[in-house]
Formats: sequence, C-alpha cells, structure tokens
Amino acid sequence: MKRFILLIFLSIPLLSSTLHLSISANPSRVNPILATDSASGEISQWVFDSLIDYDKNANIRLKMAESYKFVDDKTLIFKLKKNIKWHDGEPFSAEDVVFTYKTITSPKIFTPYSSDFRYVKSVKALDKYTIEVKYKEPYFKALEIWMMGILPKHILQKEKDLMTSSFNQHPIGTGPYKLKGFEISKDIKLTANKDYYIHKPNIDSLTYHFIPDPSTQFLMLKSHKLDVGSLSPLQYEREIDKDFKNFYSVYENISHGYTYLGFNLKNKKFKNPKVRKAISLGIDRKELVDILFFGHAKVCTGPFMPGTFAFNEEVKAPKRDIKKAKELLKEAGYDKKHPLEFEIVTNSNNSIRMYAAQIIQHQLKEIGVKVTIRAMEWQAFLNTVVNPRRFEAIILGWGLGITPEAYSIWHSDNDKKGGFNFIHYKNKEVDNLIKEAERTVDREKLSKIYKRIFKLIVEDNPYLFLYIPNSITAVNKKIKNVSPSITGIMHNAIEWIKP
Repeated sequence: MKRFILLIFLSIPLLSSTLHLSISANPSRVNPILATDSASGEISQWVFDSLIDYDKNANIRLKMAESYKFVDDKTLIFKLKKNIKWHDGEPFSAEDVVFTYKTITSPKIFTPYSSDFRYVKSVKALDKYTIEVKYKEPYFKALEIWMMGILPKHILQKEKDLMTSSFNQHPIGTGPYKLKGFEISKDIKLTANKDYYIHKPNIDSLTYHFIPDPSTQFLMLKSHKLDVGSLSPLQYEREIDKDFKNFYSVYENISHGYTYLGFNLKNKKFKNPKVRKAISLGIDRKELVDILFFGHAKVCTGPFMPGTFAFNEEVKAPKRDIKKAKELLKEAGYDKKHPLEFEIVTNSNNSIRMYAAQIIQHQLKEIGVKVTIRAMEWQAFLNTVVNPRRFEAIILGWGLGITPEAYSIWHSDNDKKGGFNFIHYKNKEVDNLIKEAERTVDREKLSKIYKRIFKLIVEDNPYLFLYIPNSITAVNKKIKNVSPSITGIMHNAIEWIKP
C-alpha cells in the first residue's frame, strides 16, 4: 500500500510558477557587453551576473564578489565567491573576469561600454578567486564599472567573431535564469537556474510575450494575462477600472531616463547653432508633457537626472518664443519662400514618441518649419538609421544609471562605430571637463564640473531635451515580496513568490 501511494505521488506533476511579462522589440544580442538596446539589456540582466550591483537604496552590494577593497587609490582587489557555476555546470573563476576585460577592450569588439574601462591599466588573476585591478590614475567610477556582466572564458576563448557569434542568441551566464535561445518576433522563455549561487529563484520561469503594440499589451494586462506591465498615463488616468485595481498594485516613480530630439550635427542644416536654437524656441515642452502625460512626467532640462550630483538646477527649460525663433531662422537663411525642412525618425513601437513627433511637427509649423515623420520597427531603426547615422533628426531616449557618466554619450572620442555619440557632438571644453571629472574622486568638486558640463551641452543644443516620464508599473497583487525601489521594481525578483 505504501509503495502504491508513493507511485501515485510521483506521478503527480509538481506545480510550477511562471511570471508573465511583455517585450515590445526583438533583442539583438543577449550579451552584456554588446547589449546596447533596451530589449537586449532586459533579457541579459537575467542571464548574466556582475561582481557588484546596486541594492534597493542604490548602495553598492556584492554579487559574484565576496568582498572588495582599495589597497590604494589606483588598486582594487576583489575576492570572488567560490560556489558559482556557469549554466553549463562549469565553475566560475577569476579567469572569466580577466577574459571579460580583455574582450570588452579588444579592438575587434565594437561596444560603447569599452569606454568605461579606458582608465584600467591591468586586470590580473592573483589566484583562482582573487582579482587585482590596477588603474592608470584615480577614477571616479573605479568600482561601478564592475557592474558589467561577466562572460564565460571556457566557451568564448576560441570564438573568432563575438559580434556575430551564435552565443549572442544562445547565451550561457551565471545569472538567476537560463535562456536556451530565442526566435525573432516570438515569445522568450527563461527557466530558473537551480544552481544559482544565492538561491534558486522562487518563480520557476519567465515568459516574455512579444507584443510590439502598446495597446495590445494593455489589453493583455486588462485580461490578467500579464503579471507585470507598464501603463501609459492615459491608461492609468482614464482606462483602468475597478477590476484592474483589484488585480494589480500600481507603482509610480520618476524614471531613470529622458527622451530627446537629436540632430545629426554633420548635416549642413544643423551645423548652424542658430537653426538648432530656433527649433528649440519653437517647441513648447510644457504643452508636450501636458498632452502626452497628464501630469505623470516633467520637462527635461538637460543630460543628467534630477537628484544626482550632476544635475544643474540653475539651467531652466527654454520658454517658447515664436518671434525669436523666426528671427533666428531668417538670420540662418530660411524664410517663407525657402523654409527649413527636415525629417524626424523614431521607432514605431513607442506610441508616445510618435505622438511627440506629431506635436513637434505641429508646433514647428507655426515658426515656418516643415517637418516630415518616419516611424520604423525597432531593429530596422537601429540597424539602418541610428547605427549608420543615416538621419537628419531622431527622437530617442536614454535610460541612465544611478551614477551619472558623460563620456560615452558626450565625448567626441565616442563619435565612432559602436559609440553612443551618434549625433557627432564635439565641444573641446566639454571634452576637457569630462576628462577632468574622471580623475576627480572628491564628490563636491565632481559635482561642480558636471554641472558645468550640463550647462555647456544645453547651450549647444545638440539634443533638445524634451521630457522625463514617470514609470508606472502594474504588478499582480498575488505576487509576494514585491519591494519598490529607486533602482527598479525587479531588483529583488528572485525573492518574488507567485502562488
């Protein structure tokens, strides 16, 4: 009888839990050093881990590192945890960290993240679980750069071309979830890593439903087919009902990112600063925010986020001045007979950016500027417009880290293949200040330098800074251990429990 009961028990499948999310664009490369788009970054964060990251309160916390210490202002020692395995069962070691550093700084790799490591003199494995990092000089981000995900040496050391490797579609990491692979425009499924060194995630699998249309994503939320999803301000204010509020908890915080209208500064039209300023004065940013966000956003005044040491509160958003805008255009050689005409390109899967382009188009018509709009699928937008720099103007956004950093976007060094300075911005004073800031570890001095950088960039108008949206996220109320944070709702996702 006991044996019979046991057989019945073994034949009953164990209940498993799945967290249902959505993704609006296809990942390009699920590889932490090549993930430059939001979709790739989103999936990579589950598959790969770093030595350190931020905790709930934006303080440094240990991940694959057991400890760290600065021997002096140019030498950093990491001790690594000894119980970590790659998803294929191979042990993680200091050699993987050295390999990742050598890979990200290789001339064969085109990635904007390599710039973070330019002050590193050497990375050595002192033993199997000890890393020594030597810096050329004191560096204000000496610790933060090790929030980069680590790659497996045993798999990639013989890889001839990581940029096109199948590894980017079938990654092996040390993170809390595994990804066997993904297909374009299909759902993405990740399974819990039972050998994860912290502990196996409480939720057994993650399913990212591929939903490029925001309205379809909202319908999925309303029908309770997603556990986590974003809400637009319009949806939050006017389209959710009592049933929605009973099923979901809604969390709202200012997002760590902004949206901008960027000019191709190699284009003859936009080389003239009077043209850029005229366009800036022709845009009513407050109207843009009011129409698009119903109060769930703020006007962006510059390249660094409010609340950080780099934010310059003295710089205000320009007020719309139609008369002055027309005068500047006339001085630049444009009038009713010869109006300024240009195209704005943006991604079609972001409806708010598309609406923003239409509002800007209407506003600029009032100063005599003719704007056409082109909206493209995300990967096509990146591959045929952004990366090859084939645009006149673009509407895009940056998601920013907790620690402000100007080099990768604003220094002229990064006007190169794979670099984030794809608008071709160059200002010698800004370049020099960025270099000075990197050697400044005193936060008060660093703040003064960054506030100056902030002011100079805004005065140049390489971007027209538009808005900082709030992040509005709905989470299934049945999920336990959800803990809102300035670092994001998912910071402790391995602790979440879905009954």
